[in-house]
Amino acid sequence: MDGVTDRITQSLLDDWQRDFPITQRPFLKVAETLGLTESDVIERLETQRDNGRITRVGATCAPNAVSASTLAAVSAPEDRIEDVAALIGAEAGINHSYLREHDWNLWFVATGPDRAHVNNTLNRISARTGLRVMDLQLVRPFNVDLGFALRRNGTAQSAKRPVDASVFQPGDRPILQALTRGLPLVPRPYAALAATLDRTEADVLARIAVLSEAAIIARLGVIVRHRALGWRSNAMVVWDMPHDKITTAGPLLAAQPGITLCYERTPVAGLWPYRLYSMIHARSRADALDVLTRVCTLPEFADVPHIPLFSLHCFKQTGALVSEPAKEVA
Repeated sequence: MDGVTDRITQSLLDDWQRDFPITQRPFLKVAETLGLTESDVIERLETQRDNGRITRVGATCAPNAVSASTLAAVSAPEDRIEDVAALIGAEAGINHSYLREHDWNLWFVATGPDRAHVNNTLNRISARTGLRVMDLQLVRPFNVDLGFALRRNGTAQSAKRPVDASVFQPGDRPILQALTRGLPLVPRPYAALAATLDRTEADVLARIAVLSEAAIIARLGVIVRHRALGWRSNAMVVWDMPHDKITTAGPLLAAQPGITLCYERTPVAGLWPYRLYSMIHARSRADALDVLTRVCTLPEFADVPHIPLFSLHCFKQTGALVSEPAKEVA
């Protein structure tokens, strides 16, 4: 774990990436497991946030459960990459944006409260850049819980849980948006969050518990910046595999050591045939390629056309947009 030599801080970052306490004093509960004081836990998290090793203590939401998202890409000319990336990143709904090794070189995730919002974002990007936007919509997720085992004995992923969207209430959307931005690092963070929404702490705690149990909140905890912690080789591997074979191959791929994300997306006829996507986050390119080589020895993946698209630069990484952004008052 680059730059983090203290074992207690390592435990804090590794063991609390999910299942963060939904109680009035969550940092106190964390402190009790680590033999620390509440203020010490908060101070350590503030330090790690300030030095860029974590983005927040907050939530990630199940994709397309109560909001919308899509993976998209453009092919930007070499001399326009920075300008095009800036135009993409200026959109509030863009929560991830990367430069990757391919002619389709700028890849980003567009999010919003509904599909119409995402479509409008993609249309604006196409109009402002003059480039075709390739829209690769999610079909089936096999693993979208991006956790990182920062120590050898850490737990990278949790078991996949079915999402129960029936429990969602309209008033939950502002809570989810606040959680994707991050909890305040104060002794009673849920009370502070509730105050910004003009709701009671008890009400907010109850709704977060319901949303977590329903897996609408996919993960609640410390959100780390993997590059800052040594996971600097990021490869999105795309596989040209038919839909029916993905039914078996997708879960198998998701279960492989070193595979951090896995999902099926729509292809684009005549342009982009790839349906199955997997992410490899490793400490070096050689380590990432070792994972890919091991996957290719599986009978289901032998001779399957694929491309590893290594990340060259991260332009934007933030929480998803799940509610309409507030309009500025003139």
